[in-house]
Amino acid sequence: MNDADLATHLARATGELLVELREQMIRDDTSPWYMMDAGDALAHRFIVDTLRRVRPDDAVLSEEGADDAQRLSADRVWIVDPLDGTAEFGEPDRDDWAVHIALWERNAGAHGELTAAAVGLPSLGLTLSTSPAPAPRAPLTRTPLMVVSRSRTPAVAASVAQQLGYDGVRLGSAGAKAMAVVLGHVDIYLHAGGQHQWDSAAPIAVARAAGLHTSRIDGSHLVYNERDTWLPDLLICPPHLADDILRAVRNFTAN
Repeated sequence: MNDADLATHLARATGELLVELREQMIRDDTSPWYMMDAGDALAHRFIVDTLRRVRPDDAVLSEEGADDAQRLSADRVWIVDPLDGTAEFGEPDRDDWAVHIALWERNAGAHGELTAAAVGLPSLGLTLSTSPAPAPRAPLTRTPLMVVSRSRTPAVAASVAQQLGYDGVRLGSAGAKAMAVVLGHVDIYLHAGGQHQWDSAAPIAVARAAGLHTSRIDGSHLVYNERDTWLPDLLICPPHLADDILRAVRNFTAN
């Protein structure tokens, strides 16, 4: 199994386990807090155990695991968020949660690069990956839609939307928001204010494979497997919108 197929398998299989667990816990009227903890633990354990078995020489950076500094000298590092959108997973009526699987390789670029990834949207029965890449989006014929957090809208995102006349919608997890852009349901995902590498690695890789613009909100490249896992902002959008958005970000920053 090649790396892209493995990423897809892990995202899909983990998602199936999580859906089964969630349905059972809903039937049992389990506390949402326990459901969230159980989902995080189950997904992390399955992913790490599988990678140890089939890619024993690779390092793993997981939101739910200890950060082993040996990854900094490794040639291959799997960056995973076993359950992205834990809060949404704990709410029975929500489908905006995800599974993130990404592979970073040192020899793929000056600072290493993401080379394979998949994002599972288990409640929707979807898994999007870098190979095969997602289908191209249809041409944009509406007022662009920006997706933001369901709980808090970054000030820079609100400013950009106002400057450019964009409409806005809210979704839960980072993976759900990024894949909504990939699928053409929305057009811009601009985030600022806090994320870690595992929140964005797989979504960014899949978005790149789909031909979308991906960057920090200052326009710089997103770099992974850095010592500090903090990677607080990102932009995903169709390439023809990127210059206007980045200019609007600069206007916000200047003021």
